[in-house]
Amino acid sequence: MKLSWVLIVSLAFACAAAEQSSALNAPRTVHHSRSQHIVQPHRSARSAKHSAAKAVSSKPAVVHRSAKVGNGASTIRRAGLHGRHRHYYERFTASSFASSDQFNGDIVTGEDPVVRQAAVDALGDMNGTAVVIDPASGRILAMVNQKLALSPGAEPCSTIKITVAMAALSEGIVTRDTMVQLPGFRMNMTQALAKSNNLYFEELGRELGFERVRHYANQFGLGELAGYNIAGENLGVYPDHALAQSEGGVGKMCSFGQGVSMTPLQLGAYVAALANGGTLYYLQHPSTPEEIAAFEPRVKRTLDIAKFVPDLQDGMAGAVEYGTARRLRASFTELPVFGKTGTCSNEGTRFGWFASYSAAPQGSLVTVFFLEGGRPTFGPRAAELTGAFYRNLWDHNYFVSKPVQATADASPAAAPAGSVQTAANGAIQ
Repeated sequence: MKLSWVLIVSLAFACAAAEQSSALNAPRTVHHSRSQHIVQPHRSARSAKHSAAKAVSSKPAVVHRSAKVGNGASTIRRAGLHGRHRHYYERFTASSFASSDQFNGDIVTGEDPVVRQAAVDALGDMNGTAVVIDPASGRILAMVNQKLALSPGAEPCSTIKITVAMAALSEGIVTRDTMVQLPGFRMNMTQALAKSNNLYFEELGRELGFERVRHYANQFGLGELAGYNIAGENLGVYPDHALAQSEGGVGKMCSFGQGVSMTPLQLGAYVAALANGGTLYYLQHPSTPEEIAAFEPRVKRTLDIAKFVPDLQDGMAGAVEYGTARRLRASFTELPVFGKTGTCSNEGTRFGWFASYSAAPQGSLVTVFFLEGGRPTFGPRAAELTGAFYRNLWDHNYFVSKPVQATADASPAAAPAGSVQTAANGAIQ
C-alpha cells in the first residue's frame, strides 16, 4: 500500500513537471517593434533570440501598414524599424464583400459591354473597383463601381514600386541587373519587383532622395487628376515633403507608398504609359452619344521612358510568373501579362491592388483592380481576379474579334479647366 502511494505521488509530480515544460514551449502572441527580431541570414544568434525570431517568422505575414504578402521574413522584420508598435494580428473592421448594388449608378453608355461584363463577373461580390483602359488612346473601356474608382484614393502599397523603379532607371542609379547589397543578401530589380521586396526599394528611395522621387512621381501623374473632364473624379495626394525619419522617411514612401494617396485612375494612366512606350494620356470616359462621336485621344505629356520599359517589364513579368501575382496564372495563361501587386492597411481597412497590362497581337489592355476590406483583401487576390477577367474575355473570343490597335496620333492637349491641379499647391500644370 505504501509503495502504491509513493508511485501515485511520483506520477503526479512528473505530470505537473511535464505540463509546466509544455507551457513554457507553447506558442505565444508576440508583440514586437523596432529591430530586436531582425535576423540576418549569415549570422548566428543566441538560442533564446533565435527561438523568438523563429516564433515571429512562423506567424502569418500580416503587419499593419508594413508587411507585404510574399515579401519574405527579413523584409517583414525590417519593416518595423521606424514604425509605431505593431501587432501581428491586426483587427479589421471593414468588410471585404459587398452586394451587387455597388455597381448601381455606374454610367455605362460609352463602355465596351464585353469588357465591362468580364470585369463585373471577375469582381463578383468583392468590395472593390475595376478599371480597364485602352493604352493606345487613354479611353476607359470599363469602370466598374465608379464611386470607388473616382474616390480620393488610398495608400498605393507596393504598386508605388513601379514608379520608384522607373525613377531609378531614368537616373542611372541601377539597371535591371545591378545587384544591390542589402542586409544579408543581394538582389536585382527583376527579383525585387517580382517578390515585392521592401528593403530593395527603401534603398533606392534613399539613393534617389525625396526631391527626385517626388519629381518623377509628379511626371508620372501622381498628384494630378488623371481624367479629362471626368465628372466626380477626386484628386489623390502626393506630399510636398518627405515622411519624418521616425515614420520611415523616404524609404517607406518608396517601398509601399506611406503618406501617399493614389487613385485607380492615376495608377491606370501611368501603367498605360508603360504599355504604350511613354505617352501619358488623359483618361477619357465618354458617357453621351455626343462625347462618343467626338472622342479623340488627348496627350498630357510624353515621358522619356521607352528604353527603360523592358527593364521594368522583366520584373512585372516575374511577379506574374513566380512572384506575388502568380495567382493570376491559376485561371489564365494564354497571353503574357505584366503586373504589380500591393497590400497594406490603414485604420482597420485593408487594401489590395493589382495593376497590369497584357500583350496580344490585337493590342494590349491595362487593368487596375483595387479592393478594400478585411483579411480576405490583399494584392494577390486582386491579381487572381484579374486572371478571371482575362479568362472571361478569352472565353468570349474578345482577343480574336478585336481589331488590331494602332498607337493613336495625338498632340498634347490643353488641360481642361481645373483638371490637373497638383496636390501640393493647386497650381495648373
